[in-house]
Amino acid sequence: MDDTSQVIVVGGGFAGMTAAEELGRKGIQVLLIDANNYHQFQPLLYQVAASQIGVSAVARPLRSVFRGIKGVRVLTAEVTAIDAAARAVTTADGSRYQARILVIAAGAVPNFFNTPGAEEHAYPLYSVADATRLSAALTGVLDTADRGQAGNADVVVVGGGPTGVETAGALAENVKYLVPKYFSPELAARCHVHLVDMVPRVLMAFSAKSQEYTRDRLGKLGVQLHMGQGVTDVRADGVTLADGTVIPARIVVWAGGLQAGKIITESGLPQGKGGRIDVLPDLTAPGVDGVYVLGDAANITDAAGAKLPQLGSVAQQSGKWAARNIYADLTGGTRRPFAYWDKGYMAMVGRGAAVAELGRKRIQLQGPLAFVSWLGVHLALLPGFQQKARALSSWAAGYVTHSPSQVVVGRPD
Repeated sequence: MDDTSQVIVVGGGFAGMTAAEELGRKGIQVLLIDANNYHQFQPLLYQVAASQIGVSAVARPLRSVFRGIKGVRVLTAEVTAIDAAARAVTTADGSRYQARILVIAAGAVPNFFNTPGAEEHAYPLYSVADATRLSAALTGVLDTADRGQAGNADVVVVGGGPTGVETAGALAENVKYLVPKYFSPELAARCHVHLVDMVPRVLMAFSAKSQEYTRDRLGKLGVQLHMGQGVTDVRADGVTLADGTVIPARIVVWAGGLQAGKIITESGLPQGKGGRIDVLPDLTAPGVDGVYVLGDAANITDAAGAKLPQLGSVAQQSGKWAARNIYADLTGGTRRPFAYWDKGYMAMVGRGAAVAELGRKRIQLQGPLAFVSWLGVHLALLPGFQQKARALSSWAAGYVTHSPSQVVVGRPD
């Protein structure tokens, strides 16, 4: 039992880390619990998988984040159960921690939508471990194909949202530039990247102009699009689509959506879409006192009542806003409904190419200008000077020389 913390934060992602940082700077005693001892920058995990940047650019030790904030204690432990009514959590070693306020920012897990074989054979891309595992597998497939032990080295990416588009584009660029250079043109001719989704268009949340640009750019990179066709099963040697089409593939990347994890679904809190908690306008969980749910664990609405997407900007802003409301709880103030600042959407579609729709008015950018904007925004969001410097160095080296910036160390299995 922890008797010194006023607030317990479960999860060190965008939402949890921001909430803990804001509260700690106000002198609130916070216990931050995460299964990992680092914060991971999820928007760039696909670049780790494609060997464009290294793990050290996207992972920052949590204790270094809070080094100058004495009120925040970091505990590396897996939370296995939540008692929302008591504002308490239990960790894997049986320890129980309780505080006046509980913040649940535990993130999410991949949603395979009960697709047969997907959980067993597909590679999700939601964590550093996922990215390094996929990166090693991709390298292993190329090495095996180069020895003539496989007919192709095709990859299927499931999911036409930003993660799927960015992953497919990065892998297709590797096929176009790196495989001929470091293996052979013959092997490159046997490598294909497929992008599959049951929805009819890529980047459904974007404008028709951005969608058209993205389709054209992916086509020029060699990505084969299979839109409007869901995946009915995933196997070790490929996938089957709803129309019966079989796509042989050595690797299937799953970017098809997220859902709440086990500790959320077993928390006893009322769940909404994706198993997430439908929070109240002030970001508290309905039906209990002193419990906030943030980030990918929550369904958060804007001032008009529309549900916000699972984006890093939503998580980060919700963490900051929740910290203000929690401080009000602890000091006798008044909570305020969450007011989201809509910064828009972005997606990279290969080197020098991106789409961006900025702000509530959705100012549209495509091509190099959107690409520069994408670089600037992601560089600014990266936590820590060292992470920014490493990412910038890797981008400069990789985009200028078309060479892999990182060495992949790991076993394909």
